[in-house]
Amino acid sequence: MSRSSGERLDGADRAAVEPLAALVAVLAVGAALGLYATALDDATPDAEEPAADVVLDRIERDATVGGIVRPERLRHLEEETPAVVELETERRRWRVGVGSVSPSAGGRLDPRSPAVAQRSVTVAVAPGENVRGRLRLAVRR
Repeated sequence: MSRSSGERLDGADRAAVEPLAALVAVLAVGAALGLYATALDDATPDAEEPAADVVLDRIERDATVGGIVRPERLRHLEEETPAVVELETERRRWRVGVGSVSPSAGGRLDPRSPAVAQRSVTVAVAPGENVRGRLRLAVRR
């Protein structure tokens, strides 16, 4: 049945949404926005930690030969790195970097500081002798 443009529609002929369906739609949109905001917050980079981790990745890559960190290669990085680098084994500690770095405790880099990144590495201490050690880096502020 077609209607002419002059006819008025009464209230029974108009489309309506069930209240339960409207409530479910509002809840679904709210949940989607909440998940989006959470994902966006998790994707936002932290201003302090990645800087130290990125520099540590580069330092480790430059000081490593065949998967083993060579302490003598750290000296070549001293002029170009914006950080203090510390390589420590049970018997010895190497440190390169100019200037003072605030995140230290008793002359050592404090690994709890957000400006310090560290990881476990294999260190060549003598020809044919490798030991486990810690490579730490503190980014200057």
